[in-house]
Amino acid sequence: MTTTADLWHHYGRTRAERDRAVPDAFHWIWSQDGGPGCEVLGDLSGRVVGDLGAGAARHAAHLAVHHEPAEVVAIDASPAQCGMAIDLFAHLAPRLRIALSDAVPHLQAAKSTYDVLFSVFGAIEFTDPRELLSATAAALKPGGRLVFSTLAHYLNGAPAQPDLVAADIPAMTPEGETASLRRWVLQEQVWVKALDEAGFTDITVDMLPAKSDGPRAADTLLVIADRQC
Repeated sequence: MTTTADLWHHYGRTRAERDRAVPDAFHWIWSQDGGPGCEVLGDLSGRVVGDLGAGAARHAAHLAVHHEPAEVVAIDASPAQCGMAIDLFAHLAPRLRIALSDAVPHLQAAKSTYDVLFSVFGAIEFTDPRELLSATAAALKPGGRLVFSTLAHYLNGAPAQPDLVAADIPAMTPEGETASLRRWVLQEQVWVKALDEAGFTDITVDMLPAKSDGPRAADTLLVIADRQC
């Protein structure tokens, strides 16, 4: 588990104060108001599902309530985010389990455990893909599925990276001091190559356009890949 400052301490707190409901819908796009739903995950009945970088676990809670999985594990390295998730959704246990951990060590300790792993602008974007994708493949059962949404370009409009490199983005410590996070915003072919090298097959990438032209509007890449059997 990370021992650095919790750079997600402030994220989502305002919403958590006014919205405590399990979401009725599941969205992949950046604006969280359209696009495909969780049908791209496949049939989740009786399956073990993991949310990589779950934040306050809203997506995980939706799956636990509406899709009858055996278990959904909401994995996040932020103590503040996990604390919010517990406050909001602890009543959904044991179907929903909240795990405070960096994604890579959690997955490394869970070989061939998961039927489905997903990330909605979560750990996939904030962890070196060379480490995370191989750990993800190992944690999936043969034929298991990974689905994630990620930015198709930077929020300032700059194009995604043509190579597997990260950029620093602004963040804030719990004390309000300026800090930065590493974020991987990659072009489609870079994701495909990284997934192939990690042992995934049947890789598809769809570009989901932004629904508006606001200052923080962004297109989304929706990536689906299966672990080799």
